[in-house]
Amino acid sequence: MSLKDKWLNKIKWDEHGLVPVIAQEVGSNDVLMFAWMNREALAKTVELGEAVYWSRSRKKLWHKGEESGHVQKVHDIRLDCDEDVVLLKVEQAGGIACHTGRHSCFFQKFEGSAENGEWQSVEPVLKDPESIYK
Repeated sequence: MSLKDKWLNKIKWDEHGLVPVIAQEVGSNDVLMFAWMNREALAKTVELGEAVYWSRSRKKLWHKGEESGHVQKVHDIRLDCDEDVVLLKVEQAGGIACHTGRHSCFFQKFEGSAENGEWQSVEPVLKDPESIYK
């Protein structure tokens, strides 16, 4: 491994070579989404200044916004104290991070008790997903 990889080696990658990533909006501090990165995705994120994730379902790199236009411009990259979670502070293009057309992927809120609880959608759809993904 070269010296240029030293910063990547500090991260505790899981057994699949992945690290969990939280995307947080600059300014509002809203948590927008959770995703995964491999070494290549994180290196590409640094290179482009835009979020690039690893899609576990498609098994390929995913440049956030490549289809929707909802790119995440990266302002800050942080590593947690255990060195096994990455936090991206991003500017979210179009204000939509979720494939459902909402601002955040965390739009469902638990209401009620353990015996009688349910998940309620508490954020509006800002744009119909059918019009985002053609």
